[in-house]
Amino acid sequence: MREIKTKQEFDEAILSTKPVMAKFFAEYCPDCQHTDLFLPTLEEVYKEKVDMIAVNRDDFPELLNELDVYGIPSFIAFQDGKELNRFVSKFGKSQEEVEQFLNQVVEVSGKLE
Repeated sequence: MREIKTKQEFDEAILSTKPVMAKFFAEYCPDCQHTDLFLPTLEEVYKEKVDMIAVNRDDFPELLNELDVYGIPSFIAFQDGKELNRFVSKFGKSQEEVEQFLNQVVEVSGKLE
């Protein structure tokens, strides 16, 4: 998963015509580290349908405020610069839950084409 280093890089990434899932995380977050165990597998499974990026909340506090992201990890999908869907909860995320979210993103994206 490619980690975003600048706001411009984020803005360009979400303009994609292919859905882009952004994972908002922090280095010190145990739930974020847990998702790192299975996200490479999901990235491989969904590589034809969804691009994935990672955004460190500590590097982009203004962006998280702008997007109303208060908990981590949070997942937001974008396409053509617009938000498609988000998966945010106060609980840790399982592989099955993230996979279900990605399936929803693919479904919503297909309806836009």
